[in-house]
Amino acid sequence: MMFDASRKSIKTLATACLVGSAMMATQAMAQTTINLGYNGAPDPDKNAVHVFATNLQSLVEEKTNGEIQLRLYPNSMLGEEQERMEQTMSSPMLNIASFAGVSPIADEIFVSAIPFLFDDFDAARDFFDEGSYWQEVEKVVKERSGIDMLAVVEEGGFLAFTNNKTPISHPDDFAGLRFRAMDPSQVALYEAFGASGTPIPWTEVYMALRTGVADGQMNPPMYIILGSLHEVQTYLTLANIQYSNQFLVGNGQMIEGWEEETRNAFLEAVAEANQQAREHNEAQVEERIAYLEEQGMEVIRPSEEELLAFREIGQPAYLEWLSERGIDQHWIALALEDAGHEELLD
Repeated sequence: MMFDASRKSIKTLATACLVGSAMMATQAMAQTTINLGYNGAPDPDKNAVHVFATNLQSLVEEKTNGEIQLRLYPNSMLGEEQERMEQTMSSPMLNIASFAGVSPIADEIFVSAIPFLFDDFDAARDFFDEGSYWQEVEKVVKERSGIDMLAVVEEGGFLAFTNNKTPISHPDDFAGLRFRAMDPSQVALYEAFGASGTPIPWTEVYMALRTGVADGQMNPPMYIILGSLHEVQTYLTLANIQYSNQFLVGNGQMIEGWEEETRNAFLEAVAEANQQAREHNEAQVEERIAYLEEQGMEVIRPSEEELLAFREIGQPAYLEWLSERGIDQHWIALALEDAGHEELLD
């Protein structure tokens, strides 16, 4: 499977990078301009990740007194997910990665995508900012790759389903449909609902939907607008099934090579930029949904009973997939306890 091959490739590179000499740290200290790569267009109205990146760019320069400057590379200009993660391990740079980028290093990250794990933004933010599970994930990523997990970046709200075949308000409506999947966890979720999932890179999603390679996909409203997916999708289902997030990561040797004052200023800039991006993102969720409706999409808001049907099918199927994936129960227990869903451990 392509994801397993990617995981082996990244783990091999990670081992080589960790065995390297201290030359990287010396180079990082002299580095004043650092590349930051991420997905999506450089449009603040359509891309919450770009909002975060531009906030971070200005705050880093301000708080380090110009000692560190960021050069932004949107639209996957530095490569797709795996390529950017490999670059981050082997060179002094920053990257905003999705699950597809981080999971080859730490499969355990998929635990944080259990369906309906969070009721709202506050619950999700507390989980990642304060929880024991996420602190352990950060440790294993650093141990295995040398990469620092620096921030959890919102990419536009909670995930919604779109398709161009039929209104979806209940899991039964998925039968026979083909969906684009970002990673294997989404494939498992679609299959639980009776559909099929096909891994397709973000840069190919529009054409895949337009040509019928896939009938639908799952993303927050912001990404639907960003990718102009409303042009090739008719129905929008606000199931709010998963929190939509990516991860700011950085080369650990580079960051450790900075003077303490510089490093602290950089981390302060990261925290402040993330808070600004969260406020911007949450304030625009309903506005984005209204925009998609104005563009002709039919918006479906499932009832509580229908959402329960999604939950009763999606959660057990996803937990079974995590087990089949070989993810230790320890990680699942930690995450469920942090999120206040201990009942799922029974």
